[in-house]
This record gives sequence, C-alpha cells and structure tokens, in this order.
Amino acid sequence: MKNKIIYLVLLTFAAVNSYAQVGKKEVKGNKEYDKYAYIDAIKTYERIYEKGFKSPDMLLKIGNAYYFNAELEKAKKWYDELYASNPDQEAEFYYRYAQTLRAAKDYEKADAMMAKFGEKSGNDSREEIFNKNKNYLEVIKKNSGRYKIENAGINSKYSDYGPAYMGDKVIFTSARDTGNFSKRIHTWTGQYFTNLYSSALSEDGSLSGVDKFGKKINTKYHEDTPAFTKDGKTVYFTRNNYLDGRGFDANKVTLLKIYRANLDAEGKWINITALPFNSDTYQAAHPALSPDEKTLYFASDMPGSHGLSDLFRVKINDDGSFGTPENLGNTINTEGRETYPFISDDNELYFASDGQPGLGGLDIFVTRIPSDNGKFKAPLNIGEEGNSPKDDFGFIINTKTKRGFLSSNRDGGQGSDDIYKFLETKAIFCDQILYGVVTDEDTKAPLPNAKLVLMDEKFNKVKETVSDAQGKYEFTEVECGKKYYVNTSVEDYETKEPAVIIGSETGKTELNIELKTKTCRVKIGDDLADCFKINIIYFDLDKWNIRPDAAVDLAKLLDVLNQNPSMKINIRSHTDSRASHAYNKKLSERRAKSTKDWLVKNGIAADRLTSEGLGETELVNKCADGVPCSEEDHQLNRRSEFIITTL
Repeated sequence: MKNKIIYLVLLTFAAVNSYAQVGKKEVKGNKEYDKYAYIDAIKTYERIYEKGFKSPDMLLKIGNAYYFNAELEKAKKWYDELYASNPDQEAEFYYRYAQTLRAAKDYEKADAMMAKFGEKSGNDSREEIFNKNKNYLEVIKKNSGRYKIENAGINSKYSDYGPAYMGDKVIFTSARDTGNFSKRIHTWTGQYFTNLYSSALSEDGSLSGVDKFGKKINTKYHEDTPAFTKDGKTVYFTRNNYLDGRGFDANKVTLLKIYRANLDAEGKWINITALPFNSDTYQAAHPALSPDEKTLYFASDMPGSHGLSDLFRVKINDDGSFGTPENLGNTINTEGRETYPFISDDNELYFASDGQPGLGGLDIFVTRIPSDNGKFKAPLNIGEEGNSPKDDFGFIINTKTKRGFLSSNRDGGQGSDDIYKFLETKAIFCDQILYGVVTDEDTKAPLPNAKLVLMDEKFNKVKETVSDAQGKYEFTEVECGKKYYVNTSVEDYETKEPAVIIGSETGKTELNIELKTKTCRVKIGDDLADCFKINIIYFDLDKWNIRPDAAVDLAKLLDVLNQNPSMKINIRSHTDSRASHAYNKKLSERRAKSTKDWLVKNGIAADRLTSEGLGETELVNKCADGVPCSEEDHQLNRRSEFIITTL
C-alpha cells in the first residue's frame, strides 16, 4: 500500500499508443492507467491480452502497473516478454526491469540490465552508485544476519505498515475496514483507504490489540505515517490534501501533505493544520522527528528534488514556525525513490530506497547524521532479514532495547504489506577511536598543546584536535579499516606525519607519537652524529679519503661547530676486522686525521679538534676475525664518531 500512497502522483505517464487502431477495451485501459487506477487497468489489459491483442506499449503498461503496485514478480513476467520482443527500450525500463530481476534473485541479469541502464541514462546517480558498488551483494551479505524477525501479530489481510512510537503504544497505518466509515475503495490498489490504528506495546516488544486512532485525525481519505513528540502531545502525519475540504492540483488530483495536531487536556486531537511548506503542486509525506525534536525530516518531490521522491529536513523554530526545507543531498537521494525516514536516538537516519543498491524493490538503508551539519556519508544497506527481494520500509527502533519494527510485502505475509517486529543482535556501524600520547623523543616527557590534524589517505583534512596537559589526544568516529595520517606539530619540535591503519572491528586504535626537538640539547660525552642526525662517516675498504657522501654529512658537522664556537669534539675513527689489528689501528688513525683535516681546511680551529683511531676494537656487530660477513655488515664498522669534549 505504501507505494500507492507515497507516490500517488509522483509519477506521470504518457498514454502513447504506437498503433493507429486500438480497441475500446485498450482505450479504457489507457484511461484507467493514466488516472492511476492500476487495479482496473491491469484487469482490462490482461483480458484483452488473453484474447490475443497485445502491443509493446500495453506490455510496458501492465508491467509498470504491477511495478508501482509493488508486485515485482508479476511485473517481471511482462517485462520479460517486452524485452524478449524488443530489447531496445527507454533507460528507465532497464532500471525497473533490474529491480524485478533482483526480486527474483536473478542478480547476474539484473546487473546486465543496470549496465544497459547506464548506457542509456547518461548522467544518472543510480548508475554512478552502481558502478562504485558492484560488490553490493558482498556488502549486503556482510551486513546480514543481524536481526531476529517475526510477524508483529497485528496484521490483517490488507495493507499494514508505517509504525511509529507513541509512549507505550505503536501507531500504524492500515487499509483494513473496521466498519466505522463507508467502504471506500482506492482504484489504484483495490483496497480501502488507509487510516491510523493503535496497538499496545509491551516491554518485550510484542503488540496486542488494535484500535482505531484519533477520530479527528482519521478521515475518509488517506492518513498514514505519524511521528509523535516524546510527550505525546504533538503529532505530525501524512494525509491527502483534505482539511475543511478536498484540495486538488491543476490536474484535479489530490496530493499528499504533512499535517500537525495537538492533544488537548481531554485527550482529543485539535488544531489540525497543514505545514506551511506543503503545496497543491507537489507532495510531502512521512514525517520523522530528530531526537531533540528541533528538525523534521520528510519525503517530497518538491522543486529541487533529484528523483521521484527525495528526503528533506526543515528546522522547527522555538515558536513552532518552520525554516526552509533542505534537500539531504545526492549522497542520500537518487533519481529513484528515497522515502520513509526515521531518526533513532543515536542520531542515525534510516530510510527506504530503490535507487541505492539493494536486493530488489525498496531496501532499508542507514547512515549517521553529521554532527556538524556536514555532508552525509554513503548509506549502508542493513542486510538480509531486515531487507528482502521485495519492498522493505518503515523501519523504527528503540536503541536502548534494540527492538523495533519494519514494514514489508515479503513472501509469507498476511496482506499486501505487513508489520514485522525484530531484535537487533549486532550493530551495523564499526565504531573506532584513534588515541595516543605525544611525547619528546629523547626525554619521553609528554607534550601538551600539540596540534594534531587527521588526514585521509589522500592527505585531505578530516578533523583536528590538541593534546591535553598529559600529552594525550583522541579522535572519535574514525572509519574502521581505513588508513590515516596524523600531522603532529609542537613549537620548537620537528613536525611528524605518521601513518596508521584503523582496526576493522569496533574498539580503539593506539598511535603514540614521539617528536624530535629542533634545538638539540647536548652534554659532554654525547655524539653529535646522534643529536644532529649526522650519518656515520663511512670509508671505503683500505681507504682514508673523504667520500662525497661523507662530505655532505661533514658539512652538517661544520655548521654545528660554526654555530657553537666554544664546542670542542673528539673525532673517533673505526675500521672493520679485516686485515691485522696493527694495520687497522694505523688505518683508523689516518681516517680520523683525514676527517679532522677536512674540518680544519673548512675553517675550524685545530685546537677545537682531537682525533684518535680505535681500529677494530669497538665493532658494532658480530663481524670479528674469521666470521663470514657481507660487505654491508663490514661497512657498518668503518665509521667515525664525534664526541663532545667541551661546551
């Protein structure tokens, strides 16, 4: 029933007939089709089809009639025949055909139809989303198995859907007939017009009893999908354009609007008014309140929409007035249908879509609402059990008990739509916190007021923070399994930008960061090579001349000595173990003297420098006499050190 109400006139169809001669019955079917009387149109078309009269246009219209009546398997039958007779169709046909194929679990052919849809549609976000998510079935499988679902126990043989919490009750929509009104049949669906009903909610999440809700709320036309304030004194709900009288658009069609009502001291609903952003020229439906009740979310095809229906939000001012509706953007909305929003107490947006990749028909998706009013992240399909190959929508959940309800026309139900209760056994979002301590690399002392900028793998800034008095920092809501860089800076310290890969399960990822001071603190006995990042001065085998690469590092040492004129150093040269001890002793002395001479030649007073050769007496590895070693290992032992003797 939900398709018929929400999209009562969101769709327009051309009654184009490619044949010059049509029978009276086909003309009758066309008229019923164009007036959205889909049940009557289907019957008329099928009767003339059985008599052997058929056309591509008629096949398409029967398929579309079933499609928009949410009978995807029946729609597939007619789409199959149309595609077999003529594979060249308009772009939207391929998208609808793909949806019916998914409903039949023929995902391979559905993907092939999506490829054709992409070729025909041009710049359509549904094609772009599909191309970015060709592994959508794997993603859905990963998110599956998180719900225990069963019939809610209040369903009828008609359409029951759209539950909402109202204290210890659940208010829902139904096309059942209780005899309180004359039996009014909707020609699109062949069912009664919908009204709101109430059922008692127990602590274990079960429902009991069904009563008609709110005499002033229910009318002889459609009402559905209410949203209540926490105190139960205000309700927002969907109704046909009917208040003091029935309203029409330019085509004499009664559209949907959102209304508000208040509960008086006697328990009666009063002050029923249409919200100011409604219009006779477009539809607005399915209100949902934010946890703080300051924002109203809803579905509409108002100007600025991306597709057949989009999700919007509007600010509710303190005086009860409203701001300007805001489209939630193309991360959420597609050229298809996005509808039935619900906002959990954890500020998660649940909604139904047939434009995002799913199992068929409407699927339920979820995303978090950005705390800074930024752009929404891509929504997640909630997985099987929550979703089926048919239409799934109208999701609500109590985040404390993890119990909730959803609506679906999946196989095994009692009516065309049914309400199911569920228990969520596992959260869909992976919540990670990146944390650590910023310290001095040498002293290990914590560094307060360090600026830390979190960047994604393309070095785009994500967020930033500052370390506390203990040098501790924390980034919340980082994406699981994602690589980040943390640009870390403190005055008088060298900036560092370590990479980190966040854990793939809910939890915390630790990244401690050590920073090197720009002003090296030294004392007598320290090696300048360590302090100023001067590489060890290496020598070739049996040589004592200064290599070009060594000259670069000696230039660093030269600068340090020039900047610190009172500093004196002792140059110590070492060799590897090859050759005799006596030979290596003399070789190292020549190397030390060679290093000293280079510094003197470049302006350092000789009395600031001493040198000594230690030969092979202080090897840095196992490469002693008789031990086989690589050339690289021996090279490590051929080195010079610069020990501070005076400051």
